[in-house]
Amino acid sequence: MSQTTGSLRGMIAYLVEGLVDAPEQVKVTESERDDFVTIEISVAQPDIAKVIGRHGRVAIALRAVARAVAEK
Repeated sequence: MSQTTGSLRGMIAYLVEGLVDAPEQVKVTESERDDFVTIEISVAQPDIAKVIGRHGRVAIALRAVARAVAEK
C-alpha cells in the first residue's frame, strides 16, 4: 500500500470517529486491486445512519474528501 492510502485511511477514520457515538468501534480497512483502492468503514449498529446521513449526504461528502486527498 502506498503512503497516500495509509494517510487516507487515517483521515477517514478521524472524520468518522468524530461523527459517531462509539468511536472505539470504528474500523477502517482498505484493499488495493489493480489501480483501485477500496476503503470499508465499519461502525456500531446505532451509528450507521450518522455515517450515511440523510439521502446519503455524509457518505457522499466522505467520498468527495477521499477523492480530493487521493488526487494530491
